[in-house]
Amino acid sequence: MSYINENFLNLQQSYLFANIAKKVAKYSEEHPDKKIIKLGIGDVTRPIVPACVEAMHKAVDEIGTQEGFKGYGPEQGYEFLRKAIVEKDYKKRGVDLELDEIFVSDGAKCDCGNIVDIFAQDNKVAITDPVYPVYLDTNVMSGRSGEYNQNTGTYENIVYLPVTAENNFMPELPKEKVDMIYLCFPNNPTGTVLPKEELKKWIDYAKQNNSIILYDAAYEAFITEDDIPHSIYEIEGAKEVAIEFKSFSKTAGFTGVRCAYVVIPKEVKGYTKDGKAIDLNQLWNRRTCTKFNGTSYIVQRAAEATFTEEGQRQIEENINYYRENAKIIKEGLEEAGFTVYGGVNSPYIWLKVPEGMTSWEFFDKLLEEVNIVGTPGSGFGPHGEGYFRLTAFGTRENTQEAIERIKNWKNI
Repeated sequence: MSYINENFLNLQQSYLFANIAKKVAKYSEEHPDKKIIKLGIGDVTRPIVPACVEAMHKAVDEIGTQEGFKGYGPEQGYEFLRKAIVEKDYKKRGVDLELDEIFVSDGAKCDCGNIVDIFAQDNKVAITDPVYPVYLDTNVMSGRSGEYNQNTGTYENIVYLPVTAENNFMPELPKEKVDMIYLCFPNNPTGTVLPKEELKKWIDYAKQNNSIILYDAAYEAFITEDDIPHSIYEIEGAKEVAIEFKSFSKTAGFTGVRCAYVVIPKEVKGYTKDGKAIDLNQLWNRRTCTKFNGTSYIVQRAAEATFTEEGQRQIEENINYYRENAKIIKEGLEEAGFTVYGGVNSPYIWLKVPEGMTSWEFFDKLLEEVNIVGTPGSGFGPHGEGYFRLTAFGTRENTQEAIERIKNWKNI
């Protein structure tokens, strides 16, 4: 008999965005005449910039020759890209890393999910709430949670760290000892940020408790304010306790191209049951060599081009385009009378739904009455109830039209 991994049975319903897609598809089928504007999933709409496209064309031509053909590449990523990341991303921020502390992958979603492979099943996990569903779901799949409580919307054995307006969207340190801590700033879904002095508290906690911080910095390119770190390694001591995830998806529009990287400094340690310190870099490298054949050479050449002077200029234009969309959404919603958060250092806008309405009820109302799709806050966790997420990744025309629809709707 082939037994299943019964931890999967603890997962709740379908994945959040799959559930949204089903609802939207059903409504579209029933109302084919309606123009639906989707500001729910954080997928980009701007084309890949010319510098990256040119680099991909060159790479395609190169592998079409005998002397330039590439077979299996290094699982950890080609040296040319890892070197660019070390020098153009980190060194300019005063962070010194070695090439073998960088691991190139095919996406931060995969990395955030796969990283749990190197940690023991009985580690105590803490997540901010609301939260990107992948952090929680992959730990449920791996058996680190207990039973799901329908009344509270929480899992046993998971420590939830509320991130709400009541605490100014700054999670408090756990009151109990935890082993793995997920932090994402600029935050998905709330669009809020954590200043350096607040992040330092988490690093100090992790050092005191031999904990590991899993830091998702996928949206750091959207930061506009000076005191907000673009990398956790800008904070003293972070290289001893933190693993960082970065992505080209939102910065360079690689959501369909797929490329990201994980940073695991050699100072970061995990421990055996008898207290022996083990380099997590070593474990991740072993896992990578066994389960991954490397990211496409063509894609890595495109990623390298994002660090060129021309690539940086072109990408900044796209990011500014989305920043302006965020400003349009934020200011438009405020004009319509909504309480709004985020949208300054992030492409996400987090709004308070009207009193007496759940976030899914607001989703349905917005879809049915103004034909706009967003993401219900409760889909990100129990503390997301009462909130709603919109993204700035749509086209300018759709963004402006969506906000005008909402303002007109609110004035009815």
